[in-house]
Amino acid sequence: MSKGTYSFTTPIYYVNAAPHLGTAYTTVAADTVARYQRMNGYDVAFVTGMDEHGQKVADTAAGKGMSPQEWCDSMEPAFRDAWDMLNITYTDFVRTTEPRHARSVQKFWQDLYDKGYLYKSSYEGWYCVHEETYYAESDLEKNEDDQFVCPDCKRPVQLMASGEENWFFKLSEFQQPLLDFYAANPDFIRPETRRNEIVTFVEGGLKDLSISRSTFDWGVPLPFDEGHVCYVWADALLAYITGVGYADPEREGEFERRWPMQYHFVGKDITRFHCVIWPAMLMAAGLPVTGTVFGHGFLLTKGEKMSKSKGNALKPADLCAVFGVDAYRYYFMSDVQFGHDGSISLERMVQVYNNELANTWGNLCSRVFNMTKKYFGGQVPEVPAEFAGAENPLAEVAAGLYAKYDECMAKVDFTGATAAVQELAGAANLYVEQQAPFRLAKDPEKAGELAFVMYNLLEAIRIIALYMAPFMPNTSAEVFSRLSLGEIVGLTDIEAATAWGQLPAGNAVETGDPLFPRLDVDAIDMDVE
Repeated sequence: MSKGTYSFTTPIYYVNAAPHLGTAYTTVAADTVARYQRMNGYDVAFVTGMDEHGQKVADTAAGKGMSPQEWCDSMEPAFRDAWDMLNITYTDFVRTTEPRHARSVQKFWQDLYDKGYLYKSSYEGWYCVHEETYYAESDLEKNEDDQFVCPDCKRPVQLMASGEENWFFKLSEFQQPLLDFYAANPDFIRPETRRNEIVTFVEGGLKDLSISRSTFDWGVPLPFDEGHVCYVWADALLAYITGVGYADPEREGEFERRWPMQYHFVGKDITRFHCVIWPAMLMAAGLPVTGTVFGHGFLLTKGEKMSKSKGNALKPADLCAVFGVDAYRYYFMSDVQFGHDGSISLERMVQVYNNELANTWGNLCSRVFNMTKKYFGGQVPEVPAEFAGAENPLAEVAAGLYAKYDECMAKVDFTGATAAVQELAGAANLYVEQQAPFRLAKDPEKAGELAFVMYNLLEAIRIIALYMAPFMPNTSAEVFSRLSLGEIVGLTDIEAATAWGQLPAGNAVETGDPLFPRLDVDAIDMDVE
């Protein structure tokens, strides 16, 4: 029986650039949660998509001699192909140019208009096209040419003329409700450093938010004023509810069943939109607020955020070509603490790959499968009755693994979860050395003990494969295949499935190529943009 719904999102990604290491990082994290919570008995909704509106998109399309729609259509394969390559199991991919999303946007803002949360007024202020954000002059910085520049991307900002009338959302009315909400829901913004930043910002006062533009038409028209289209953030944030059936007559009842979500996964640079504007919009609409916005850190190389302009950008496809998709996923989830900036390098990736995957997990499988072939004809041995209840350190480690792992995954502590699984893998490798099945096999009187030891090792491998599956689905499927077990996909009770002693005696055990051949960092030839 399902434990209920478990729903979450990545950001709805801008179409102006193909997926990069940062967007892939967020998306792999969300997919890891999706895969685990399905195995944990939840009905999962995992929403991602493409943010296709706004002046920045229109300007990029014009620069390429294309219409905005043509440009957006040309970018869709880049995202879908990247997510296919990384084995991302999203349940909905929302494009903000889809009619169903326009229906969501118009229904939502019509509702807020009817409730009196919108008003029309002229506006003068500084606007950054790249960040698609308005800034007060006090927030701006100046460059060497004495120009006002965006505090985030350092690009020059534009002064929006007072002659343009915009529709405004009464964000200022939600200052105290937001502060009260943060106090009552301390886990709404994670990690705590992000929470402190947002609380301080809101305590400083909120200004009403422009939610429309009338100087260009690349956006969703407001239903109550056809001369205005939605400002991009007033459009893109609503993709989260589009993805779970809001205002969709073909998905009746789904939104009520799935909302509010458990998580929004976002980069730390967009937490303000998700932790201030978005909850205020939901409060105004009378809708519950998502449980947690998790603002993860940046991926850094040599202490700097990766970018093409700095010449330090690595492509997901290039790394996957070297390490394989599963090892790519594992590295970013296990070695980069989710929530903090993470320093990455090829050297460190190779070190983690060789130590944790090739030497610990892969080598364990190779040794045990080969010994099973040699000593038991490639079949899982049956444990003799006299060993029932015998001391079994691997079973003891496995017994406490679900509670530890589940707690980590509930907190999206991927580093802690993988470390917990590696404890069992490490214990199994130590067990090989201590029990020395290669010596037991030389003594016919130790045949029963050999069967006991080898069964324990094979069963530990089965359990490790289940817990590794959210991180490395292909490898775990291969291990299950070599153990002649069924599909992991479709399993909905990982706690029950990882109880000790379920590997059937007599199952065929296949050897095969190493799961993770060792790598030499000096032999890797990779271009960095």
